[in-house]
Amino acid sequence: MKKGLLIVGILLIGLIVVGFTFEKETKPKDDTRLILEHTYKTYIAPPCFEDADATNYLEDSDIEMAKQLEYEPNDTCTEEELAPIKEKIIVSFLHDLGILKTEWANW
Repeated sequence: MKKGLLIVGILLIGLIVVGFTFEKETKPKDDTRLILEHTYKTYIAPPCFEDADATNYLEDSDIEMAKQLEYEPNDTCTEEELAPIKEKIIVSFLHDLGILKTEWANW
């Protein structure tokens, strides 16, 4: 019994150390909000909209739809806003579970 608890304890400590030591990339989820620019067949990240050269043929959508339509990023601002970020494994895991919000969640 004590040996089993010791092994479980060591494994938990090991997972915690690994989770706070190593990093992984966190990408925006497919339901992250975007603005589709149908005239140019591009998409715009909401923080970049004011500076984008957009027409009136717009649609509020998400990454999944932009992928289906095979649209490209409107500009470098959009590319940078949607670029994956490196985070500690434990933080990325908490984002995946929805416990912590990603930077893209407020769009």
